[in-house]
Amino acid sequence: MNFSSSYPTATRAASRSIGLFQRAFGGLKASASRALNTVSEVEASKPKRRKKKNLFDVAHFLPNWGIGYKMCKSSWRDLSYEITKINLYKDGRHGKAWGVRYKAGLPVSDIPVKISGVNKGGWKYLKDSKKKEENSPEAKQPIQS
Repeated sequence: MNFSSSYPTATRAASRSIGLFQRAFGGLKASASRALNTVSEVEASKPKRRKKKNLFDVAHFLPNWGIGYKMCKSSWRDLSYEITKINLYKDGRHGKAWGVRYKAGLPVSDIPVKISGVNKGGWKYLKDSKKKEENSPEAKQPIQS
């Protein structure tokens, strides 16, 4: 019995095109899964980005919640604040802060102002910013004989 004669020509053509279709897209499934695996491997090899800290995350590790220390945002060039008062919310990671504004190392005024953007990330404290009088040695008077 001839196999090709028992099926009509249209049915043979349809089954042939379905077979070609399955072959064509069956390879795409495998290549797509391989592509996904390589993407996940690349993401796994990237170092994780560190979360930027808000003012309270930085002040948490300083003595007395950073009061008396100068802090600034990473993006600010010559602007900083010496923290004078902190009002924390219950969660301990958000709140309000006041401080004396410094521009180019000099105080703008002696009156503390409310600091804007304290809950946003990117804050850092300036090293050696604690009051200089506490850390500096007393001026020694000359000994008279």
